[in-house]
Amino acid sequence: MTTAAATTFTPIAEIVINPETALVHEHGWQSWSPTTTYRVGEGPHRPSSDRRRVMGYRPDRVAPADAYQGEGLLVVEPGDGSPAHRFAVADPRGPIPSIRAEVRGARVLVCSDGPVRHDVCAAGPDVALAGWADELARNGGVAPGGLRPAPTMWCSWYGYWQAISDRVILDNVAEIERLGLPVDVVQIDDGYQAEIGDWLQTSPTFGSLRDLTAELRARGRRVGLWTAPFLVGERSQVAKAHPEWLVDDIDLGRHWGQRLFALDLTHPHAAAHLVATFEGFRELGVDVFKVDFVYAGAIDGRRHRAVSGLDAYHAGMQLIRGAIGEDAYLLGCGAPIIPSVGHVDAMRVSNDIAPHWEHEDGDLALGGGRGAVMTGAARAFQHGRLWVNDADCLMAVPVIERREVWAEHLRRCSGLRSTGDRLADLDEWGVEMTRELLASVPAATPFDGC
Repeated sequence: MTTAAATTFTPIAEIVINPETALVHEHGWQSWSPTTTYRVGEGPHRPSSDRRRVMGYRPDRVAPADAYQGEGLLVVEPGDGSPAHRFAVADPRGPIPSIRAEVRGARVLVCSDGPVRHDVCAAGPDVALAGWADELARNGGVAPGGLRPAPTMWCSWYGYWQAISDRVILDNVAEIERLGLPVDVVQIDDGYQAEIGDWLQTSPTFGSLRDLTAELRARGRRVGLWTAPFLVGERSQVAKAHPEWLVDDIDLGRHWGQRLFALDLTHPHAAAHLVATFEGFRELGVDVFKVDFVYAGAIDGRRHRAVSGLDAYHAGMQLIRGAIGEDAYLLGCGAPIIPSVGHVDAMRVSNDIAPHWEHEDGDLALGGGRGAVMTGAARAFQHGRLWVNDADCLMAVPVIERREVWAEHLRRCSGLRSTGDRLADLDEWGVEMTRELLASVPAATPFDGC
């Protein structure tokens, strides 16, 4: 398991607060990391285990249970009428320090383990967050007004998990046609591939990816595809044939019933393999790409070249963009938020939705409606500034707990509109809500009132 690095925190500021009304905005590391504004004294959300920390939080940091810790961004609102204090990085390509706020009675001590800028924002915390996002976008090369609205999608994941085949995909396309749903993209999610890391080879039960993509395009749909391009499973042919392509001192734990490793994006042959994979998908006609679990590419470790994990991450994302072309649509997920600015068109801004509202172990980085609504709303200010926000798929079948609350959250806070149901299982309410949300895609401009 990846171990946390020992870091030294240096005091930046001490802020006088009203302990009854002061607020702290804590920004999480990656897509799934809990992010929200806390009332001072309210306990922060932390991982339920070390394994959960690696997969859902910042892998190389352990945040304290008795203090707030933002990754590259933290805002303190004193609650006494005085201006908010914003502590943040301004360059998405630079180091991303952890910023800690310790409450000490009527004062908050703010410390950081690296350089951050301290701005006093008289207009309040919402304006402080929006202004920071505008500056970060400029420094990350995001052209003002240059964001593209997201296409509408149907995604295979939540209705079928990994039990998908070409027949399953086409059955749902038939339902899309029967119901007259305005779906642009059919996204083939986890389950088509032979193994984690062997992306161009399909599972024996899936069928031909080439034939399926040709059929989807013939029926007027764009083709989307899920990958976890910076992960390699121990069962994969890549891991068996090319162990030198793996970052040898990073253990990412277990998922999909196997040990996971990070692809060494600085190894020239591994980089060539990554490029060939995505060029192969483009040759098949895929032009919408969801890259998932990409936090793995940013973890520090011994690589072929002696660079930081963040430098390797930027290099890997640039390789993917170069392979798929500027015209393709790229959606990040499980991605370090700040370092991804300028790399993706859309970004998952919360944990996964799930049929349940609360995950059984209470960890808000895991699947569940409560965490997805909380974090998606807290990051709503990023939409139209950094990228198009993806709050995850609409789930509208009757078994979804609080499905009306989830649909309203998507209406207000998601710029990417997708459905993840088995469409044949929708009731009348579900069909109408799916049709309504898919037909009302927001502009790629900042939300008003989310």
